[in-house]
Amino acid sequence: MLKIYNTLTRKKELFQPRVSGKVGMYVCGMTVYDYCHIGHARVMVVFDTVARYFRYQGYELTYVRNITDIDDKIIQRAIENGEDYGKLTERFIDAMHEDERALAVLPPDLEPRATQSIDAIIAMVQILIDKELAYVGTNGDVFYAVTKFKDYGRLSGKNLDDLQAGERVDVDLAKRNPMDFVLWKMAKANEPAWDSPWGLGRPGWHIECSAMSTCCLGNHFDIHGGGMDLQFPHHENEIAQSEGATGEKFVNVWMHNGFVRVDDEKMSKSLGNFFTVREVLKKYRPEIIRFFILTSHYRSPLNYSDESLNDAKAGLDRLYIALRDALPDDKIPENFIVLDDYKVRFEQAMEDDFNTPEALAVLFGLANELNKAKKHKSENKIVLTATLKYLGGLLGILQDEPDAFLKGKRHSIIGDITISITPSTTMKLTSGDEYIDQQIQARLDAKKAKNWALADKIRNDLKDQGVILEDSPDGTTSWRRE
Repeated sequence: MLKIYNTLTRKKELFQPRVSGKVGMYVCGMTVYDYCHIGHARVMVVFDTVARYFRYQGYELTYVRNITDIDDKIIQRAIENGEDYGKLTERFIDAMHEDERALAVLPPDLEPRATQSIDAIIAMVQILIDKELAYVGTNGDVFYAVTKFKDYGRLSGKNLDDLQAGERVDVDLAKRNPMDFVLWKMAKANEPAWDSPWGLGRPGWHIECSAMSTCCLGNHFDIHGGGMDLQFPHHENEIAQSEGATGEKFVNVWMHNGFVRVDDEKMSKSLGNFFTVREVLKKYRPEIIRFFILTSHYRSPLNYSDESLNDAKAGLDRLYIALRDALPDDKIPENFIVLDDYKVRFEQAMEDDFNTPEALAVLFGLANELNKAKKHKSENKIVLTATLKYLGGLLGILQDEPDAFLKGKRHSIIGDITISITPSTTMKLTSGDEYIDQQIQARLDAKKAKNWALADKIRNDLKDQGVILEDSPDGTTSWRRE
């Protein structure tokens, strides 16, 4: 019984698809003039997780995430770079897809672009003009007349009279009302432009999503998602445009993920606390970033900090440590069994508005039981391992080989170096893993010789290099990177 918090009604509602067994979901994607930042990563991971769960539950999902590949920021960046806008956007679309793959985000079913949807955009603008919901301003731009749409503000809870009172009336004399927003912009000299009934120009930002979503999913569909910052005015304007043009209800459920904060301040370029996915990947592996995003409920603020990422890494390590050596060959049997009690608890968490922190708590409970089974050499470890990997896979995590993850290299590889093992012995090492293995053997030899000081020194030296040794009654059986 899946319940989703609907921003439109401000409550959790039992999800009921328009068509039994099918779901149409549209998510506002990136404006491609720069690299994706952590806020974009959150949108990608959150709605990828939602999509994975719908498919797990057997729904025939059509997931659409658009690309805005023409707007003021793109044009300005292309001018600054002395670069064709098309080459600029292609470059950053490729980079976005690289970031997406790194974070184990599956591609959407459809990924429409604004520049490939011009005919549909023009057609929708013309309908709005014909219905007298839009007009051509004195500067040639086409504007939407918000006072003609009676329910404007219902998504964000804003009152149109209050909004108008807060606007400066001299902002744009081309408009009839300061709250009216642009649907079609007249082209300036040397700007990209398309022919239209109103002259050469290009679409406004809001109309793009109305045209692309309805073309891909129909006039009325199940779910529309995006960041909380898009609730007003972008999504509010989408409702006005779409329902004004079609005369039908636009979307049943509106989902908005929370802001990303940096050290408890809202992430912004002006504060200098703005991080791209690529910058973060220089310090942390992709699965850690995905896990970090999942540790917070999607509607809650997400506080980005090194401490938070380090905590996420420690949590992910715990799960992989439980999986390590649980099976002889790390292979899950083909006809594996999933433990029903953990499966039910996992589903209960996800069906409560996609509560990933609670779902992760189920995985940690599984890991604790798996560690006990390994300790007591119980055959139950096979089914526990299978269940942990299976449920983790539904969140897009725990699919790496445990040993490979735990020993994964961080940012630099130890090259050809010469180190001192004892005052009289030196060894030349050619790879990071070989170096660590030789140090472990040197420590074992030191312990056999009862040279405890040297054994402690080797352990401490390795720890300083980010390598944690894991001892057991049988000796040092494994290691992992900190």
